[in-house]
Amino acid sequence: MSFGISWQKRGKTTRPFVAPPSSAPRVKVGSTVHSGVPDGDPETAWARRKDQYRLVSPLNRGKFTIVVVGTGLAGAGACATLGELGYNVQAVTYHDAPRRAHSVAAQGGINAARARKVDGDSLGRFVKDTVKGGDFRGREAEAFRLGEESVRVIDHMNAIGAPFAREYGGTLATRSFGGVQVSRTYYTRGQSGQQLQIAAAQALLRQVDRGRVTLHTRTEMLDLIVKDGEARGVVVRDLVTGKVRAIPAHAVILATGGYGSVYYYSTLALNSNATAAWRAHMRGAWMSHPSFVQFHPTALPVNSPWQSKTILMSESLRNDGRIWVPKAAGDSRAPGEIPESERDYYLERKYPAFGNLAPRDISSRAATEQINLGKGVGPLKNSVYLDFSDAISKVGAKTIGERYGNLFTMYQHATGEDPYTVPMRIAPGAHFTMGGLWTDYDLMSNIPGLFVGGEAGWSYHGANRLGANSLLSACVDGWFTLPFSVPNYLAPHLGEAVVDEDDPAVLAAIRDVTTRVGRLLEVGGDVSPGAFHRELGEILYRGCGVERSEASLTEARREVIELRERFWREVSVPGSGENVNQTLEKAGRVADFLDLAELMIVDALDRRESAGAHFRSEYQVDGEAKRDDRNWAFASAWQSARDSSGRLSFIRHCEPLTFTAVPLATRSYA
Repeated sequence: MSFGISWQKRGKTTRPFVAPPSSAPRVKVGSTVHSGVPDGDPETAWARRKDQYRLVSPLNRGKFTIVVVGTGLAGAGACATLGELGYNVQAVTYHDAPRRAHSVAAQGGINAARARKVDGDSLGRFVKDTVKGGDFRGREAEAFRLGEESVRVIDHMNAIGAPFAREYGGTLATRSFGGVQVSRTYYTRGQSGQQLQIAAAQALLRQVDRGRVTLHTRTEMLDLIVKDGEARGVVVRDLVTGKVRAIPAHAVILATGGYGSVYYYSTLALNSNATAAWRAHMRGAWMSHPSFVQFHPTALPVNSPWQSKTILMSESLRNDGRIWVPKAAGDSRAPGEIPESERDYYLERKYPAFGNLAPRDISSRAATEQINLGKGVGPLKNSVYLDFSDAISKVGAKTIGERYGNLFTMYQHATGEDPYTVPMRIAPGAHFTMGGLWTDYDLMSNIPGLFVGGEAGWSYHGANRLGANSLLSACVDGWFTLPFSVPNYLAPHLGEAVVDEDDPAVLAAIRDVTTRVGRLLEVGGDVSPGAFHRELGEILYRGCGVERSEASLTEARREVIELRERFWREVSVPGSGENVNQTLEKAGRVADFLDLAELMIVDALDRRESAGAHFRSEYQVDGEAKRDDRNWAFASAWQSARDSSGRLSFIRHCEPLTFTAVPLATRSYA
């Protein structure tokens, strides 16, 4: 079946891939790696790959143990499906209940290429929007899988209880999101992530009740067990008792979310962290595109230095809200006192075809530009207006309330301002990470047996994620990809036992964790982990934020290395590791953030181009990102190592990216 995108086989004119040298200090160029995508038409790659997968018979599935770390949409979906299939699943979450995973925070909706509206949507258009939206730095075949499985995702989540909004006649309702010109986003008012997560968590708990899934709450993964080059379980710490133990397994799935909270001020929950992924990385799992970080254009601005995070306002608001700033810099009048003729609706002016629904990276850069020009609004002049007055005049406050009522209420509670009568104030805030652990087409890392799902991975979104593709990619991974690819890995291991708890690989991993915990407790400094985290965020926003340059990145790397050295001299972690100790938890996560931050900066420094959210000021044309497809059309897959002095060094492996269905082109949203 064809969906309107043609595929042309690459011929002899394809230029052989040559990895560019790195200009970043302590970086070596490694190998060229293969994605595992089957040769041929990317539109049919997923169907052909599934036909190649080996199977495990129902009678043998209970002989395999799979550890799933994380119970968000990807993790809960994987647990529920693998449990339903009959595997022995061990689910690990540091929350007190699986439904508290950060997937609940997503608001606006979930995309699907169901093409139920007569607006020109199709699988082909979904793939084009996704590949183009990611500025051609993700896998094309993955975009096809995302679109193909999206239809099943909506039907499945609807069937297990997600209360999607409906039209008057009963059909599921949709709305538009940024970077597209069709209506393909399914939603549950402004609570889409919460409602999908509740449905997924209930499906997981059903398997717990049936005895197929063992749930380990208040348990944090602190290391990966690797034996003979393969993942064979995890080491965890009980956050209540402090006990460190191993959970052996035949395979491991990491579905632990993104690392946007490395910036301190982010839309993520305070507990969101990178520790599980970073611990796996330091065991040898490569990390791809770590500098590709999305700054959401409709976060609430920082109003006080004592804030602990920012708050997300759904992108769906941009369907009816108009974004503007005063035309004159330094205009301090109230918004209602500024006439239309003195307002600059800059997105509508610069990108008329998409207007206020321009992609997130472009919208955030445009807002940052206006703020830097002195046109920012609010007490700290660090935001722009999102104005609903025209929409309210057109359809009425009641209709706007039906669409966004819970978001308006949340905004009023957070700011004390009524968005029905005055414009919202919004600003770019660290939000989503397109980078993550490198995986092949089967979602398996370079460590056999280690699989990655959801935002912890990298391959779908390229250099910029389109709105409402996050919930989708998590669901596609958890419900409809990992349950196929993990058994393919397990099948040849039938008859093998999990590693013994006294195996040298297990004991070594436990020893490394206890040594690290002890080291944190023994520093004896007088500075809280949170203070170091806050300072790290300031460095990253300044040097590796919405815009970065060689000079800012070089300085940021120096500052991060210095901050890391200070951390290990001055951090204060009172108490012991034998009971609840949230300061100890925080310290371990901040220590990993300090290492990850250097890799993020190195990745940004190494990639001498602009692409999507990775905007290097040296590489631009009229303020827009300037890609270098000749040299940088590949995914970086980083390997890190630490020497005896604690200094990190890096190897950059390369996965060439090819585009046949959606030819390489300069993005334009004008």
